[in-house]
Amino acid sequence: MASGETITSAISDSLDTVMSAARQVSEHEGVISKLCDVKTLGENIGETWREISYAKLTASSITETSWSDNYQQISDTALTITPTQIEVVTLITDVVGRRVNKMGLAQMVTLGQNAIERKKDLDGLTAGAAGTALGGAGNTMLSGYISAATARILGNASEKGSPPLRAVLHPYHIKDLFDELVAGVGTYVLTEGPTARVFQEGFKLPVAGCEVYGDGNMSVDSSDDAVGCVFTQKGLILVQGKAPWKVVQREERYAGGSTRVFHRDEYAYGERSSGNWVYAVTADATAPTS
Repeated sequence: MASGETITSAISDSLDTVMSAARQVSEHEGVISKLCDVKTLGENIGETWREISYAKLTASSITETSWSDNYQQISDTALTITPTQIEVVTLITDVVGRRVNKMGLAQMVTLGQNAIERKKDLDGLTAGAAGTALGGAGNTMLSGYISAATARILGNASEKGSPPLRAVLHPYHIKDLFDELVAGVGTYVLTEGPTARVFQEGFKLPVAGCEVYGDGNMSVDSSDDAVGCVFTQKGLILVQGKAPWKVVQREERYAGGSTRVFHRDEYAYGERSSGNWVYAVTADATAPTS
């Protein structure tokens, strides 16, 4: 028989373990799939989305005595994109369903679709990073990279691009743009204007007519560099096959009963006017310290 005060450690076996709250690990919302030119591959028309483009013709001068026999041949080029499937599969036993706190079960419901959206975003970032290269490893992100890309898109001699223009960068890149704009704070009176707004609210401004978005899903390599992208909406295509779907399947033979859930999507990214409308911008993405 024990003697002394009764404190919680003395009756630990009597204490219930109760979950007070449940949450998912926070993740970055997908960005790039919402900024592309989204097309849908219709049902029963084959497995490939196909777009035909026609080359420019050349006009020539004529005189009163000219024979009009300088024929310009019309030529076409096909762009094809074939969507492929991705999936996330989970299996939850009935025992889990009976024992786990309902707050936890509620959080589990959307985890599969979150994984699908993250994968879709990462694939879009990979497509953007395959564009014409600008910047370089170790270089600080500058607004000049964005303005250079937009100028090259709008002024391209092979095929002119057009707005809307988008830049998708790592949040650490955007911190460098913030620093570039507010570099003079403390050396002069900060009056109302773009610098004051960025200083107060963070960098949310367009650069050279290009909208700027941060995407924390963008990978940073072992040298602390990340590859963002600048593109016209028409330059980066997302071809959607079947819209995201979920299949729920009962499995009575396993663990006294269980539920298998399939989350799936079907899509592919492609580049229109390859080499002209999508620019990959490599720059340092070291975690900021000041």
